Parts: sequence; C-alpha cells; structure tokens
Amino acid sequence: MQRLSFAAEATEEACDAMVAPSLGGARHYLSNTERTWKFRVLMNHDMIANERLALVGNCESLGNWQLNDSVLMSKDEDEDSNVWSVLVQIPRERNTEYRYLVCAVDPDVGKPIVRRWETHLQPRQILELANEPPRQCYDIFGYLNGSEKIDRGWLSSERIIQLKFFNAPFIWKQRMKRRLLYVKVTPMNLRIPSNGLDNNMIACSLSPLEDSLSNDTHDTKENGGDGGTAFAFSEVVVLNAEDSVIRPQAQFGTACGFNDLVIFHLTVGDFESTAYLIDLYTYSSKANTEDPPHHLGYHYVLPNLFKSSEGHLEVAITCASRHRPLGMMQFGYLIVKPVPSLSMDMSVSYQRYWNDKWQGLDVGHRGSGTSFKANASSIRENTITSLKNAADHGADMVEFDVQLSKDLVPVIYHDFMIYVSLKSKNSLQEHDFLALPMRELTLEQLKNLKVYHTAEGQSREMRSFSNDDLQEHQPFPQLADVLDAIDLHVGFNIEIKWSQRLQDGTMEEEFEHVVDRNLYVDCILDVVFRRAGKRHIVFSCFDPDICTMLRYKQNRYPVMFLTIGVTEKYKKYLDPRGNRIETAVFNSLAMELLGIVAHTEDLLRDPTQVNLVKNRGLVVFCWGDDNNSKDTIKMLKDLGLHAIIYDKMDVLTSKEIKQSVFLLQAKDSQKELLKLQALEMGKMWHPSTQSSLNKA
Repeated sequence: MQRLSFAAEATEEACDAMVAPSLGGARHYLSNTERTWKFRVLMNHDMIANERLALVGNCESLGNWQLNDSVLMSKDEDEDSNVWSVLVQIPRERNTEYRYLVCAVDPDVGKPIVRRWETHLQPRQILELANEPPRQCYDIFGYLNGSEKIDRGWLSSERIIQLKFFNAPFIWKQRMKRRLLYVKVTPMNLRIPSNGLDNNMIACSLSPLEDSLSNDTHDTKENGGDGGTAFAFSEVVVLNAEDSVIRPQAQFGTACGFNDLVIFHLTVGDFESTAYLIDLYTYSSKANTEDPPHHLGYHYVLPNLFKSSEGHLEVAITCASRHRPLGMMQFGYLIVKPVPSLSMDMSVSYQRYWNDKWQGLDVGHRGSGTSFKANASSIRENTITSLKNAADHGADMVEFDVQLSKDLVPVIYHDFMIYVSLKSKNSLQEHDFLALPMRELTLEQLKNLKVYHTAEGQSREMRSFSNDDLQEHQPFPQLADVLDAIDLHVGFNIEIKWSQRLQDGTMEEEFEHVVDRNLYVDCILDVVFRRAGKRHIVFSCFDPDICTMLRYKQNRYPVMFLTIGVTEKYKKYLDPRGNRIETAVFNSLAMELLGIVAHTEDLLRDPTQVNLVKNRGLVVFCWGDDNNSKDTIKMLKDLGLHAIIYDKMDVLTSKEIKQSVFLLQAKDSQKELLKLQALEMGKMWHPSTQSSLNKA
C-alpha cells in the first residue's frame, strides 16, 4: 500500500523535484513546461471505511482520464476538516481538465474501484498560464457552475451481487407468518483451509453473532478468515416513494414486508472467496422503541451456490438461539461482472445527461415501423433500409431490437422465434415450416436460409417487399453494420431483447435463454464501443436486471427501463418492477437510469403519470400501437414527453425540416464556431490592431 499512498504524504518541498505517483505507481518528474498545482476539495458527503478521494484528468500526471492512473488525495491534518488535497505537476501551456472521484483500493490486487464521481458534461478546468489560487480557496466535491452532478461508479475489476427480497419471501410455521422481519446481508471472507474442509464446514465455523456484523466493511479475521479483509461494500435500496436510493445498511437490517421490494446491493472485490451472511431480526410488539431487536435466524450463502449470472435460491433459516431449522426463504440474485474487452475512460459520461432542448423527439419504431401487422410498413422492419428511410423523413432517433445469433454476433431482429422453409415450393403448406429459436442459427445460417417472420409462419401468408434481394433490405443486419451505415447524426435507441418469466410461470414467447446474461450483454457493448463513435445512443430493455447490467458495465451511455405498465394487451411479468409506471420509476431512480419508456396505453389511462416521472428528474419516452396517430403524437408532445416511438415516420411526422435534432444542433454549433472565427479574424485585421502590429 505504500506506493499507493505516496500522494497522501507528498509535501510542497518534495514536489519541487517530483510529484505524487498515480494509483498505478508511476512517478512523474518536473519539467520546464510544467507547474506545481495544489488541488484542494471540500467533501460535504459522508464517506465510509476504505473510501478516499482521488483526482483524474487529461494530462499524464493526472492519469489521462484512466482510473488506474488517477491520483490519490490526502485529508488535511485538522480532525474537523473535510478538505482533501494533493500537489501535482500540470502543463503550463495548455488547459488542464480534471474531475474528482471517491474510490476504494482493493488491498489484494491494488486496483481502485469508483464509488462515486463527478459527471458534469464539461469537466473542471485550469486555464493555461493561470496562477494557482490562494490556499483558502478550494473546489466542492460534485458542485460546478452552480449544479451538483455525482454518479455511482461502474465496474472495473470488482463485481456487483444483488439479492432481491420481494414481498416478504419467507416460509414459516403459522405463528410466524405475520411477523415483520428485518434483513441484513454481510459479505464474509472465506478462508480455504489446508486441511481439506469443505465450504459447508467453513460456514459452520463462522459465528453469526459477532459485533462486527453491523459494519459495512469489516475484517473477518476472528470469523474463520485467512487474516485478510473482506473487500466489500454492503448496501441496500427499498423501491418506494420515500427511498429508492442505494445506501449503507442499518445495523439491524431493512424491513422486508409483504409490500416491500428490497434489493441488497453488494460490491465485492474477490467473488470466489466471499460468502454472504443473511441475518434476520424482528422486534417484539411489547418492546420499547429504543430496545434492540431479537436476532431470529441466519443463513450463509456460499459463492458456489451462484450457478450463473442470475437465478433464485431457496435456503433454510437457522434459528439463532437453537441452531435448528426455523423456516425457508426464497430470493432472486443477480451477478454483474465488468466487460473484459472494455477499458472505460473518465473524460465524459452521458448516463444521466439529457439536453433541455430534446423534447418531443420523433423516434422511428424498428426504423420505418412494423411490417407484419395490418396497414404495416412496405419496408421490411429492422433492416438498414428501414432505418435509413426513417432517418430520411426526419427521425431524430431510430429504435431497433438487438439479440445474439448462435455464434454470439449481435444482429437486429425483434422476435425470439423464426420459421425456416424446409422445401422450395411455390405454395407452402403447414408442414413445410420449421419453428426455431433465433438463437439456434449462426449469422451465416440466418443470412443464407430462407427465413420467415413469426407472423408469416403462423398465418402461412408470405409478405413480399420491394428490392428484397438487395443487401440493405435483408433481415438480420449486424449491429456493427448498422452503426456504420446510418448517418452519424441519427440517434439510436437500442433495445436489448431478453425474454422474461410471466406471472403465470411461463416464459415470454415460450423462449428460454441459454447464453449467460453477462456474456450476452458484453457481446453487444463490445460492438457499440468499437463502432459507435460520437453517435447519440440510448439503451433500453424490458428486463430490469439487463438494465442494471447495462448501467454498471459501462460509464458512457444512458439506459432506460421499458415498461408495460397497467395494460389489457400484454401478460404481466413475474418481476413486479415493470408492471406499474410508479414502480418502474422507483427502480430507475435506484439504479441511476436515465428514465423509463412507458406504454402509451397506460399513459392514456392516466396522463398525470407523465409528471410522476418528470418530477423525479427522469426522462420519459413512450411506445405502443396507440402512438400511430397524428392526434395522439401531438397530445403526447403537449404532455411534455421527451420522445415518442411510432411507425411510418414518412406519413405521421409533422416536421417541416426532415432532419434529426442532433444534426440541426451540429449545424448550429458549426455556425457559432464560424461566427467566433470571423470575430477573431475581424479583431486581427482591425486598423487599431494592425497599427499595433506594425509598431511591434
């Protein structure tokens, strides 16, 4: 740890020759083109054990926006002070940009993780040749130009484990059914002993009653650990109107009642060596308000129980006093891993950015609209041609669906199932089709086989599209090709397709995914980050856990939660988070998503829900067949929706100028730049200026 704490111990004298190394340990030596700068920041937010302030910026001494090369800061010696500082050499003759972050350094691997960071669109700046400010001046963490913008970090080397306790998932004897329980989850460090004991024996040796269990991060040295620290942060969020913010757990847990949606949010450095102690507490009805609760029971969840990135566990509750089975509890889990192929920089983040001018945007549904319904588009949906046609008629953004082929290539297609023709005939009979999950075919097979849409396979009515033999009219275009083919100024709403379990226990479209969630999302993100350039992109998904993954696997693009809301058209999901707009709002706030994509059927039922979303600072799009009407589109825009997704952009748009809002803004920016250049040139050749130059 000495090499990581050098910045905290640096002095002004030492900086005359050499300044603090980055987190990566590289030392930076003073040159004539550099100046010593003392960065000082006031921290007004609570910090917990293992958290420290750090600094990252656009020059080598500030890490070139790379997390691993950021610079740790030290807290001023005054015990009452919340001011952190560090001396760094920065360039003299160019502007220096920088941000502050709260980080924690894993002592085992020496890699930092970002707990929170400043996400203003424009970072802090020190102008070239500027003098260092007086010592009493300092920045305030998160505040810049009168606004506060702080976001949670993303995954770099650690993992996030979420345990979902929805609607009191406990199975008891009759006398316990109405008891309100409080749940606390504590990460525990597992020691792999040399005597060959298995994990069950290790868990039995750990005491659930240690005082240290009330800490958010703690040393498990006395609890059977190997003497190291369980590098973890244990937090929780309750999805309701009063909370919906991830925060440290209370000493005696969080209430998990019949109407509560509780998610335990655990950030873990060493997944394979971390177990999770679940403690259950209850309060006696006769106890005073200040009396501690009764420790009812507990269970150790070992890492080998997590068989995949998602799932459900049913485990026994052990009585705390008698160490006998007391009941059962059932909960879901989600494991989020970093994307191996991506290395995020910290130069900019759009995850919760939305320009005030982006109101009532027109979004082309699957490009130019669905092509297998009544009055459908004459262009095949989700093709490059369909997307281009929508863009040519003024779409600000185009919405399309992405899923993976068998060989893990992201392709554009909506349905999970497809129909393949078995014979080449002029007229096709029922037995001439084979229904297959799209995931069963490779990209090559999807391109070469005669594939029919689900609606065609079920009705036996084949649709013919003009120029169907041309490449850009073909179904299953690759995501990479779409990113290259469509004008850069057209925004993308990329919907990630993932089937969910319904309330009746069946799977959506009777389709089960076989690819691991993390791998599935990683394949899509890898393509986007390699090919997107400066394009405006918003991710969306009906599955709330996919939204969580998209949020924490990257720090660049915003994510929106697609919801069905209150509806008579679709079956409800087993996961309650997307079945009501209000609950979707709470989940979006908790996971720091940009907003929701609401079903217009529900908005028309109760238009006041638009303000419910906007008043919480979220962005709201809408989707649904109801949008395919000029009157409805106008009404939705009047309600203040940020974007409306609809079919037939060439028919329904009311735009006079058939260009995206992002292209118009780019043109306006170019005009402003040209005006500024002209102004500067005018100053250069003004007679008074020319006279001064001649004298010189």
